[in-house]
Amino acid sequence: MKMKKVTAPSMPEAMKKVRAELGSDAVILNSKVIYTGGFFGLFKTKQIEVVAGIDQTEPAAAKESPGLFQNPGHEKLEEEIRELKKLMVNMSASQNNRFQHLPSPVVNVLSDYQNQDLQDEWLLELGAYLHEKWRQESDDEKLYDWALSYFLQPVDQLAHGGVQADKKYISLIGPTGVGKTTTIAKMAAKLVVESKKKIAFITTDTYRIGAIEQLKTYAQLLNVPIEVVYKRQDFDEAAEKFSDYDHIFIDTAGRNYKEIQYVEDLMNTINFNEDMQTFLVLSMTSKLQDMQAVFSQFGDVELDGLIFTKWDESASVGPAYHLMTNSGLGAAYLTTGQAVPEDIKEANPATIREFLKKGVNPYGSS
Repeated sequence: MKMKKVTAPSMPEAMKKVRAELGSDAVILNSKVIYTGGFFGLFKTKQIEVVAGIDQTEPAAAKESPGLFQNPGHEKLEEEIRELKKLMVNMSASQNNRFQHLPSPVVNVLSDYQNQDLQDEWLLELGAYLHEKWRQESDDEKLYDWALSYFLQPVDQLAHGGVQADKKYISLIGPTGVGKTTTIAKMAAKLVVESKKKIAFITTDTYRIGAIEQLKTYAQLLNVPIEVVYKRQDFDEAAEKFSDYDHIFIDTAGRNYKEIQYVEDLMNTINFNEDMQTFLVLSMTSKLQDMQAVFSQFGDVELDGLIFTKWDESASVGPAYHLMTNSGLGAAYLTTGQAVPEDIKEANPATIREFLKKGVNPYGSS
């Protein structure tokens, strides 16, 4: 396999470089966010590093390498590798067969969307839609624009947006490692600095080592009070103490919320009332089934929106797209890094379109 490492300011630009270097059959092996340049750790530039590869015909001489698989254990390994390659070829052929009834210009568009982890059923629906449009107008150049319109239309109809002025309590819930505490700091910082709001923090995250100290550090930087609560009585007392504040941000423990017991513990500690906005925080690096599993566990909590973190670390938009369209719940915020408060955007139709388009449509003009 021929491999190539490229860096670019965004994933679409990195993909263009990969295609230019290795061709359209290249496979993405790994991608990550890196930071380059800077001065004493400051002012670094964010880049996307992609490692891609493409299969090349193996030279016949390689089969005659002396003694390479003489060991019986090695022979077994070689056989397993051959079976794995055969399985991958069969899987690839199966995927291609799904689109064999479609003209190649349509298949090319579907391939780009397929790389974004969009569901098979949705891809087939998109293929049928594009095929019909293409039969009517026979314009290859418009295919990406038609696909993008089809892709964005369901998301445009959702209600997006962040903290509402008339909501006193703002709670963030979600699994461990998604960045709830940092996201709360970003949201609060914007309200303190830009809107001059009176803010307080409550944390129920007494499980993770250093979680309380992390939020206390943000509280000191923003010059806002903080209370740590362990049970409902503590929560009610903290709420009463902060009764004259504009907004009270509630940081919750990151637990394995696939276990219903953790959800029940959370609901027993926090008073989820009509004066509260609750956002479910999920990482863009998660799989769709994991997002859906967490979402379904909070069926008894009235969710007001979704927050997607680590957008800069993900190479695909499919899971976030499907969770929004399947649940009918819009996005509240999108985060793209660790900087407070810079690396956060409040979601609206324009920002959602901007983020989704980066993944699926480097060529269209919509």
